[in-house]
Amino acid sequence: MKSGLPVWRSLLYVPVNVEKYVEKAHTRGADCIQVDLEDSVPPAEKDRARTLVPGVAAKVRRGGADVVVRINRPLSLAVRDLECSVGPDVNGVAVTKTQGADHLKLLDELVGELEVKRGLPVGHTRFIAMIETPAAFFRMAQIAGAVERLAAMNIGGEDFALENGMAPAEETLQMPKQQMIFAARSGGLMPLGFIASVAGFGDWDAFRAMVRRSRLFGFMGAGCIHPGQVPIVNEEYTPAPEEVAYARRVVEENARAEAGGRGSFALDGKMIDVPVVARAEHLLARHAAIAAREAAKRACTG
Repeated sequence: MKSGLPVWRSLLYVPVNVEKYVEKAHTRGADCIQVDLEDSVPPAEKDRARTLVPGVAAKVRRGGADVVVRINRPLSLAVRDLECSVGPDVNGVAVTKTQGADHLKLLDELVGELEVKRGLPVGHTRFIAMIETPAAFFRMAQIAGAVERLAAMNIGGEDFALENGMAPAEETLQMPKQQMIFAARSGGLMPLGFIASVAGFGDWDAFRAMVRRSRLFGFMGAGCIHPGQVPIVNEEYTPAPEEVAYARRVVEENARAEAGGRGSFALDGKMIDVPVVARAEHLLARHAAIAAREAAKRACTG
């Protein structure tokens, strides 16, 4: 994985122009608030909505969350969205309907110029590449390595299903989403999302089971369309205490094995070698990063 990636287990969507959602967003416990300029804002409201971004970003980050702005396509709208979005209170931009590496390089150039103009370090504004078309699907590996500021990738399940004439169900989305995970990992990016559609949230037990299953596939975080999803996603995309305890044992036993000149060892009836140790080390690093994120949020609300 790239160094310095943020911890974004839960990314709560908040329409930039709906005040009641904006006012409560910082209390929801999300790692990231995804301020939306795209689907939740009707065309007639977009000009006014983008002017709200700086003030809204400052409001919703009060609880310690990062802020990402989901921008529009076509390019004419995206450029205007970025003009209002690049700033100290916005940590990233979700690039909808990413078409290819050249698309991201163009936006990267524009965002870099805006960062310099506004006294921000180049690279301050991270990108999330949203794969929503069949053409982009076949370019995911190139997209993943397009620009350094790219932090994450996901598949917009509803739009992707629409473009492909298929139902947005787990059985239809599993293959493309697995392919996205492989592409994201090839570029050192965070794979975001769920193995099924995010649209269903009425049955919380079923939702939790789906999120837990999604983590097994390698997802590291996901967008949330309802505040009730946030605590479930945070919990399920966090290593469980028993996982952390086992990982620590693996690392400790590995140190003993290395001291004795051995490259593998048995633990609880299982053979432990290099990949298992590396997985344990990654899990402990993830656990520490999440703990730091939670401590930062407590410091903002305490």
